Amino acid sequence: MKDLKKIALVAHDAKKSELMEWVRDNIELLKEHQIYATGTTGLKIEKEIGINVIKFKSGPLGGDQQIGSAIVEEKLDVLIFFWDPLSSQPHDPDVKALLRVAALWNAAVACNKTSADFILQSPLMKQSYRRDLKHILQYTKDRTV
Repeated sequence: MKDLKKIALVAHDAKKSELMEWVRDNIELLKEHQIYATGTTGLKIEKEIGINVIKFKSGPLGGDQQIGSAIVEEKLDVLIFFWDPLSSQPHDPDVKALLRVAALWNAAVACNKTSADFILQSPLMKQSYRRDLKHILQYTKDRTV
């Protein structure tokens, strides 16, 4: 990861207002990085807060999977996902797959305001950082003929 982090912002409908408040509270720090989001969340951030966001599709339309793919391709560094643990989602398998891929690829992941604050306030956000991907290299090596 370079010192300019690529941060994906995602929120379930019931958590969008909470994410918007968090973005407003942290706008100066977020401006130092490249922001990505699923479609609906990204549009809301652009309209209400006025910063440019690189948008994927809406989560239920494949945006969660697009973000997961970008993590696998090491094009995203941080996932801030305000998910709603009290509501079932029609695209719940996609959500679980996204969280699995983020953990597998050792991305920084926050699932609520507290963990998002800790990640964004970390001194590591302002410097290069090398993710430990030895387990992936070993997995690939073990399966190569």
